[in-house]
Amino acid sequence: MRGPLPHGVLAGYVSGNSWLHHTPLWAKFLGVVAAGSASFVLLDWRVSAAAVALVLVAWLSAGLGWRRLAASARLVAPMCLVLGAFQWWQLGPATAARIVLNLVLCFVAAGLLTATVPLRELLDAVVRLAGPFRRLGADPERLALAIAIMLRSIPVLAGAFADVGTAARARGLERSVRARTVPVVLSAVAYARRTGEALAARGLGDAD
Repeated sequence: MRGPLPHGVLAGYVSGNSWLHHTPLWAKFLGVVAAGSASFVLLDWRVSAAAVALVLVAWLSAGLGWRRLAASARLVAPMCLVLGAFQWWQLGPATAARIVLNLVLCFVAAGLLTATVPLRELLDAVVRLAGPFRRLGADPERLALAIAIMLRSIPVLAGAFADVGTAARARGLERSVRARTVPVVLSAVAYARRTGEALAARGLGDAD
């Protein structure tokens, strides 16, 4: 395998000196929260389309480029097509378009955050935000660690998905659900097992 997909939307931080890189972290957090609320707030597909266009303009103006977006589009498009087709069948084209566009909005907004904030800075912010919940038994450091593992897992699993798709096409099995999914599941389980073993070796497993 050629390894993780290097240019996906959530692949990691991209150094730069753009306006978005200099935007305060709290403002970016609010932007992601607003995007996550889109499903409840944006009820017209045209408004959703305008919101997606806005985040794409922000993406390009921050110098993040089309390559990273295109790499992720190849992975997200099948899910969007299936979701859109189902919603079209159930609720009609307008609702299907709104739901898919809101999903894309959340995805790109999250990518803007991870691409313009170093992972360490992002995790430190999570620890600070979760600090007041210590008195309720929360562990901010463990939460930050979980987020770090999740963010690092995305490009690894995306790379596995892309590699399996390429291998399936080379064998003429691009239409085989089993050939395209079973190896990805096995790769995900193996990655999770290696991650768990590494955490246990560093004494970061489940608390006693």
